[in-house]
Amino acid sequence: MTHLPDATIERLRLIAEHPDLSETRYEVVELIGRGGMGVVYSALDRELGRLVALKVTGTAASTPDMIARLRREARILARLEHPNIIPVHDVGLLPDGRTFYTMKLVQGRRLDEYVQTGRCLAERLQIFERICDAVAFAHAHGVVHRDLKPPNVMVGAFGEVLILDWGIAKTDPDPGIDPSFPSAAGTIVGTQGFMSPEQARGDPEVDARTDIHALGVMLRFLVQGRYEAYPRDEGRRHPKRLAAIADRATRLDPDDRYQSVRALAEDLARYRDALPVEAYRENLAERLGRVAGRYRVPLALVVAYMVMRLVLLLAVRK
Repeated sequence: MTHLPDATIERLRLIAEHPDLSETRYEVVELIGRGGMGVVYSALDRELGRLVALKVTGTAASTPDMIARLRREARILARLEHPNIIPVHDVGLLPDGRTFYTMKLVQGRRLDEYVQTGRCLAERLQIFERICDAVAFAHAHGVVHRDLKPPNVMVGAFGEVLILDWGIAKTDPDPGIDPSFPSAAGTIVGTQGFMSPEQARGDPEVDARTDIHALGVMLRFLVQGRYEAYPRDEGRRHPKRLAAIADRATRLDPDDRYQSVRALAEDLARYRDALPVEAYRENLAERLGRVAGRYRVPLALVVAYMVMRLVLLLAVRK
């Protein structure tokens, strides 16, 4: 038996995957990436003269399950019109029988790559707040993402923040969208390290709090550059109140976490405004330090005024 070189096998696979766009308005530019649900290309929309991202099931022999999953993802994206959720433009069937949809092509970096460029903590927290806003919007429309993680967030060249990959999202009943697909009892979907305990058990009844757990892991990563829990001495380098917010979001029992993304975002906003946060009980020294930090400019002016008064008083006495 003759064995083909790996390079030849790879080339044949790429040829088999290449979509037939001959009867569409699109033209493939280059391969962007591939995953369990399909292959993504950058493509030229000849009608509008713009570049788009085109996602298509992997091969012409795609299974009904793969086709249903891709169409379902496109329907979910069409349902969620939000500035921080990737918008879908078109969906259809290719001449080779594969299903495809097109969406906005984001020029930028994945969030995990973006963080490595040395952005300051304040800027990273601003991005996280925009992620929370988009997830809260999805929850308000009955959609739980179930696979939130930095690789599924894109940061554009002009500061755009977009959440991607809604293929395993869980939805409330909606015309044309199966609310439980693609998971059933005992089926585990998601990414290890980001999944909540109930999600890792294969519980099909997970709710918005499973996304809150993933957001807590993401917040921890944005603060310290890794996903693991804060070690005991982490407070020496990172604010304890911020660590407490991430810890509360990732508690084992869903009832002990923030009960909505809005509550998580509001606690983070209180941290940014140097106000008390619900997740952390301050001692007196910490409270005084926080207040002093929040009002450092007026306090500095008062101190300067008092020093000047003292100097003038001493000068007059001389």
